[in-house]
Formats: sequence, structure tokens, C-alpha cells
Amino acid sequence: MANFSKSNVPQFSVDVYQNEYLPEGGREVNAIVTVTSTGGGTVGSAVSAPHVYSAGQGPNAAVAIMVDCSGSMDYPPTKMRNARDATAAAIDTLRDGVHFAVIGGTHVAKEVYPGDGRLAVADATTREAAKQALRKLNAGGGTAIGTWLRLADRLLSSAEVAIRHGILLTDGRNEHESPEDLKAALDSCAGRFTCDARGVGTDWEVKEVTGIASALLGTADIVADPAGLAADFTQMMEAAMGKEVADVALRLWTPVGTEIKFVKQVAPTVEELTDRRTEAGPRAGDYPTGSWGDESRDYHVCVEVPAAGLGQEMLAARVSLVIPQADGGSQALPGAQGLVRAVWTDDMAASTSINPQVAHYTGQAELAQVIQQGLDARKAGDIDGATAKLGRAVQLASASGNADTAKLLSKVVDVVDAAAGTVRLKAKVEEADEMTLETRSTKTVRVKK
Repeated sequence: MANFSKSNVPQFSVDVYQNEYLPEGGREVNAIVTVTSTGGGTVGSAVSAPHVYSAGQGPNAAVAIMVDCSGSMDYPPTKMRNARDATAAAIDTLRDGVHFAVIGGTHVAKEVYPGDGRLAVADATTREAAKQALRKLNAGGGTAIGTWLRLADRLLSSAEVAIRHGILLTDGRNEHESPEDLKAALDSCAGRFTCDARGVGTDWEVKEVTGIASALLGTADIVADPAGLAADFTQMMEAAMGKEVADVALRLWTPVGTEIKFVKQVAPTVEELTDRRTEAGPRAGDYPTGSWGDESRDYHVCVEVPAAGLGQEMLAARVSLVIPQADGGSQALPGAQGLVRAVWTDDMAASTSINPQVAHYTGQAELAQVIQQGLDARKAGDIDGATAKLGRAVQLASASGNADTAKLLSKVVDVVDAAAGTVRLKAKVEEADEMTLETRSTKTVRVKK
């Protein structure tokens, strides 16, 4: 077991927001769980807990940068040049001591730097050597992203580090392997490293790129103009360098007769976690949350409790945070616990009131869903269906103050009445605008305090 002291443990906290009151016969309990990590500390002992690390050891991270080198990266030629420049900018952002590698991706995965199945350790010399190696990157060949991910996994797993992270750039569809092959690669890599995925230009498949990021608990985005790659890569690498604790899981314990209906992250993005549960002892299950730096995220937990009489109350769920240990077990993070309660009452006002946090994030999750449904309907030629769904999206974005999503929607529809959700589909929509809306549809805003 790792030894903890207040000086080297990042401060995790758990806050639960809910209306615990249920009417007679009521069984569904909803809660928003806010998890916050502050203090920028480090955790545990590198010897006894390889997933975490102790203060004074320096950066304990490994990063693999996967760059699309398929033939389409030469159209226009500036795309490949911008990708090289962006990768160089990311390498410059690496902290001294971080392990790293660069992978060139086509229908096969190739080690660009350092080679021989190794990772380099970042310092002035290796950063310069890596940037020299980037100059040899040329476009040619197909696209088989699963092979890139498997090579990244092999390289990242060769280092005894706390944080393993990938950055993946593609400009096209994954045409040289089957969807089943890509899924098998993602299943193999899930839980072994996190990965941010970016699509450059407009010839890639949104669901592929967002699916990669989702499976590997990273971020997804579009860089419509290749000139924006360097800034985006720098920002991604800075975020990766800020991660300090890996493999944090949200553990839910529920009493006999209680069933978890769903668990989803709802901020900063909507991410379904229900099916990712791993059993953790009697009536307990763990839901992966990935790596953490100084940040805060919100989760929506919905449980079904046994029916009870008026005046009765019960613990519906206990929420805690755990990290893995070298012996295969797990360790709870101190102080990070919250309780979800259920109380049955005949007070109609109390039992029918919806907690503002729950109401807000229920709307944000619906917003992500109706944008996707609306865009799918638009692609299928269902004008009425697309108008109705995207109109509802405009209404939800307006009501919740999600200005960024509202702005993206306004490039796809003409808004007649935002509050009523009355819109008209634009006759002509730039492909980049539609893809940006789809890619960023799961981004949410937090409840206004």
C-alpha cells in the first residue's frame, strides 16, 4: 500500500447536489456529483504503486504523438508541413524528464523518433533530435488508425510512469482496416493510456475521431484550418503536462435492492460511463475517469431504490474515489466521499422540486443528443426532423446559457425565436461548420452559481 501524507496528496473533494425527497411510491433518485482536484500535489510511492508517483521525482509521464502521414496529407502540401510544425511545437512543450515518442501513421505504424521500440527522455538534445526527425515525414499510403494506437500502447507501456498519454492527428477516414479492427485496438488500449484526437480539414469522419477520444477518455476536436494545428497541439500538450494522477475511478456502493440506472460525466463534456463499470466487491462498482490535474468535473448518477413508506429514509449510494495499487487492489483517496440519500415525504412541494444542478445537466445531455439526431436527420434528407431537433437544440442552448454551442448552431440554422426553438435550416452550410458543431456537441456549460 502507498503511504499518504498531507504534503504529497492532491486534494480531491466530492460534493453531491440532489433533491433527496421522493413522493410515496417514488423510486428514482438523481444526483450531480462534483469531483474537484486541487493543490497540484502528487500521490503515493512509485515503488509500491506504479500508477502514481511521489513528490521530488520530477515528471512521471510518457507521451506518444501519432501523426497521420497518409497520401491525403499532401493535399494541399501545407497540411503536412503544418502537421510537422505542430508536432515540433508539442515537443517543445514537453517538460524535461518526460518520456516521449513520435509515430508516423499510414496503413502501418512507423516509429519516427527515437526508434528501436524505445521512448526518448525529453531534454534539449532529444527535443532537437526529434524535430530533426520530423523533417523526414512525408505523405504517402493509407490509413489504419488501429495500428497507430497499438504501437503507441507498446511504446508507452515500456516506461514505468504514472501518466501515459497519446495525441492523435488524422485528416481522413480509417479506410485501410475494418471498423472491427479499430474497435479491437481501442478495447485493447482502453485503460492503458488516455488519448486526445484531432481531425484536420474536413475529409475525416467525426464519429471515428470522437469515438477514439471517448474510448480512451481524451478530448476530440476539429482543426478545420491546418494553420491552427500548432496552437492546438501546444494547448493539448500543456494540458497533458498538467495531469498528475492517473486511473482515478468513481466508485459507487449501493445497498441491497438498489440498482444503478446510469452514470455519466456531464461536464466539461457529456460522456456515458454506465457500460464501463468494473465490479469492485459486494454491491460496489468502479467507473473510469482517466487522469487528473487541477480541475473539476461533474457526474450525473441515477439510482433506483426499493419502494418505502412515508417518513422513511435510506442511503441510496455512497460515492468515493479510488486509485489502483501495485497488488491489484485499490486505495481510496482520503476525504473524497459523498452520500446520495432518499427520503419519502407527502410534502408535494418538496418531492416535486427538481434540483437546479440535475435539471441543468439533464438539459445539457439532451442538447448533445438532439444536435446529433438533428445532424443525422439533415444528412438523411429529413428536413422536418432536422428542423425539429435542431430547433430544440437552439432552445436548450439558449435556456442554459451555452453560448458557444448556440453560436455553432447559428451557422447551421437561421434562428427565428431561440426561446421557442423556432428555426429554419440554412440552404447552404459550410462542411467545416457542420463538422465543428457535431464534434463539439458534447461540450457543456456548468451551472451558474
